[in-house]
Amino acid sequence: MYARHLESPQNPEIKAVARLKERRARKAERRFLIEGARELSRALEAGAAVDRIYLCEALYSDEARELASRLETERVTTVSQAAFEKLSMREGPDGVLAVAPIPQADLSRLSLPPEALVLVLEGLEKPGNLGALLRTADGVGVDAVFVTGPGTDLYNPNTVRASMGSLFTQSVLQVEPEALLTFLQQQGFSLVAATPHADTVYWDANYAGRVAVALGAEHDGLSPQLRGAASQQVVIPMRGAADSLNVGTAGALLLYEALRQRGFPNKQVINPV
Repeated sequence: MYARHLESPQNPEIKAVARLKERRARKAERRFLIEGARELSRALEAGAAVDRIYLCEALYSDEARELASRLETERVTTVSQAAFEKLSMREGPDGVLAVAPIPQADLSRLSLPPEALVLVLEGLEKPGNLGALLRTADGVGVDAVFVTGPGTDLYNPNTVRASMGSLFTQSVLQVEPEALLTFLQQQGFSLVAATPHADTVYWDANYAGRVAVALGAEHDGLSPQLRGAASQQVVIPMRGAADSLNVGTAGALLLYEALRQRGFPNKQVINPV
């Protein structure tokens, strides 16, 4: 069915693709990996560009088998199980992996509605937290996610996995802090910054109009630059011994409070998968 097949894990192409598991290679080549049938399905449905797809039938899940039956054969290379395991970062891979170009962020082409709600993530280092926040943003229906600051690896395979494909279903842009602040100011956004030093509890903030909710790094929080640009600084009250929440949990609280205040567009069944 497929014309191309690679058998050896030592094949130069396999080695080149495997290097994309490393941040340095992704940055140099501006390519990243999409692993998993669910993630690749959502990427393709969203119209994401994909250079090449690697399949290993011996590892297929039911979802992977169904996806494989729908793929354009000219973009597919089949590989042996040993070769696929060299490419994969998962303990139980499903035999689906793709190489995709990292898109170029272009703020000038981003069109947002008059009452836009956007999420700003600064300096997040843990792929699991970043991916979970992308998934939450998708669930809330934010209009864009801006990722900024050092240490953040938006295209880490674990970020892609934790997002469950939400990286591809919404506008996600990685931009420099200065360019982001200029854009938000020019576009008339009010910045709501989460910080443990604020006096306003997050549910007392005003999330009406064009609002950007900003969350900072797990240990250091938001930079003085972003905090200084905020029109509102908010805190999540803590009553126990812990002095903070996981940034993914904190982001979910703020975004769903914003959604509550702004009004739910319709009633939908929540599926806690």
